[in-house]
Amino acid sequence: MTLLPATVPASLLSVHRLDPASAGWGFRVDHAVATAAGETYVLSGLRRCRAHADGSADPAEQDFGYQLITRCTTDGTPTACAVFGQAVPGGAPSVLPESSEATLAVLPDGAIAVSSPPGSTHLLSPDLDEVLVSWPMPWSLTRQEDCREDPFAASIAVTPAGRLLCMVSEYGISNWAGARPNIVAVSGPGTTLGTGHKPVLHAVATLDARTDRQGDADRHTHVRYGDAPVWRGNRPSPSLTQALSELTGTSGSLHGYLDSSMSRPAALGDDLFVVPVFGAMYRSGNRGQEFSFALVDDGGVLRGRLGGLHRYEDSPFTGLNFTVVADPYRGRAFHLNRYGLYAWTADGVLRARIPTADKPFKPLVHFKLLECSPAGELLLAHRKQHLVLRVPVPQDLDGLAPAVEAALKSYGRERTALKKRYAPVNWLWPDSSAVVGHL
Repeated sequence: MTLLPATVPASLLSVHRLDPASAGWGFRVDHAVATAAGETYVLSGLRRCRAHADGSADPAEQDFGYQLITRCTTDGTPTACAVFGQAVPGGAPSVLPESSEATLAVLPDGAIAVSSPPGSTHLLSPDLDEVLVSWPMPWSLTRQEDCREDPFAASIAVTPAGRLLCMVSEYGISNWAGARPNIVAVSGPGTTLGTGHKPVLHAVATLDARTDRQGDADRHTHVRYGDAPVWRGNRPSPSLTQALSELTGTSGSLHGYLDSSMSRPAALGDDLFVVPVFGAMYRSGNRGQEFSFALVDDGGVLRGRLGGLHRYEDSPFTGLNFTVVADPYRGRAFHLNRYGLYAWTADGVLRARIPTADKPFKPLVHFKLLECSPAGELLLAHRKQHLVLRVPVPQDLDGLAPAVEAALKSYGRERTALKKRYAPVNWLWPDSSAVVGHL
């Protein structure tokens, strides 16, 4: 099947006596990754919030906020589910915090990395029954002296050679409070990440070089530029903010790259990466604001941008769709927003633009782009129906539009089959087959 549900353990629904037909709860799909063998790990979140629940000792009345990772077989059957974010009633405290910005990565040894801003990384066993090691970096407006902080990365992507492409946060950036994603760094080939193994990351790009506020404690010893940790002036130069401003001729413009942000970098290969960079956002509206999907190599050279996008007509700011995914085995990059699905080759040339205004592709506006699988499939999640759609990408990107159209046509048929199997209410898909572990 090309469709699989983001399920919730029936036991979890039972302990809280959650009625899907009632109000006050919400479910989301955050991310998904696939293994080379075709298994899928889906990261999702389940919350309930009701004003009258404060202080209640009854699990049926309590508010909660869980995050779930569900392992599915090649045919979409759930086999294991890790529940974390808070203690299950009667259980021990959760080791892993909940984060709606968390993402997954499948490491070369099969372990699952869960990373979230500003820089926490946790490794789970492939069966999702054990936390192997954690490098925590909790949210804070300022660095806390008494806080146990040992960060690794805010996000991880794995290249074919086993290099870890990471986004790393820093304190003391310009006038920003707290730690902010600011460094793109990569490990060496065949890197081992695990208990007792925290590899050195080599910085290849910095977003913002305004670091005069950084103190001695703001060094990350595992992130290096040259022979020393990245800190203050010891970092790749020019910054992406400066380089993209010059490339686009927007230096000093209100719609330029000053105070810009970046989202999770994607690997186009072992030595070429895509870094999504977005200009500052304003209350008055942001469609038409500057953005770039920058191409950066492992030597820190800006090779250009993914081309062919119009700043207004293809704006990712509508709906805040800032994700770019890549297929490093075939050298392709993809982006989905309210206006279209886009595909590029590794040289940055736009090879496919599928407008969501065209009738066959209008359903795409309901989907969120999650990831690209090792088999070259796009993983899309329906925002309301909580189903993950796998879209095979043809070798020739000229055939992407027919492939997407075929996948969307099969969506309704496969959804009907899943509804008969799971009997969802309000698109909440209960499951009793997966082994559930509380982490």
